Amino acid sequence: MELLERLQNTYPDATCELEYGNEFELLISVILSAQCTDKRVNIVTRELFKAADTPQAFCDMDIGTLENYIKSCGLYKNKAANIKACCADIVNKFDGRVPDTMDKLITLAGVGRKTANVMLSVAFGKPAIAVDTHVFRVAHRLGLSSGKTPGDVEKDLCAVFEPKDYRDVHFLLIRHGRDCCHAQRPNCRNCAVREFCAEDKLHNV
Repeated sequence: MELLERLQNTYPDATCELEYGNEFELLISVILSAQCTDKRVNIVTRELFKAADTPQAFCDMDIGTLENYIKSCGLYKNKAANIKACCADIVNKFDGRVPDTMDKLITLAGVGRKTANVMLSVAFGKPAIAVDTHVFRVAHRLGLSSGKTPGDVEKDLCAVFEPKDYRDVHFLLIRHGRDCCHAQRPNCRNCAVREFCAEDKLHNV
């Protein structure tokens, strides 16, 4: 597909920007990344994972201590509570290992479909497309979906692209949304896929 090839050529290094050593660390990082930049999450987890790097270690950590570690990520009280509950479930229900199916992942506190899809794709190498705000916006602008919910957009993208490309599609659309196709004042003049854009004529270029 020409659109995909254009994006691949424009962002050849598009990949997960979160720093992690294993699937559990990735899960915690993705939970922390809600309404927070990957750069900030990486700064936080470099210290956090020195203090705790297993589900049991997080269960044993005082919630106030956890809150102090992650405060700069925003929504830290909710995130800390979710992380504690999530880790308890991993220990008690899944023998200390992060589950690798959608049905099981979404039973964990703080884990919705987007986070679960990131885990399936990045941690476990399964075909999945996670839809965040960037993917949702760019998919609509490029005419890839008219879905009203992230779930609808996910279905549309999975129908448009081949499973082998799902991981690339996720990171390419995120990168394009961050670097060019901004929510406000998108950089249409320098967009590599401008002719595919359903909204181009609405923008001041």
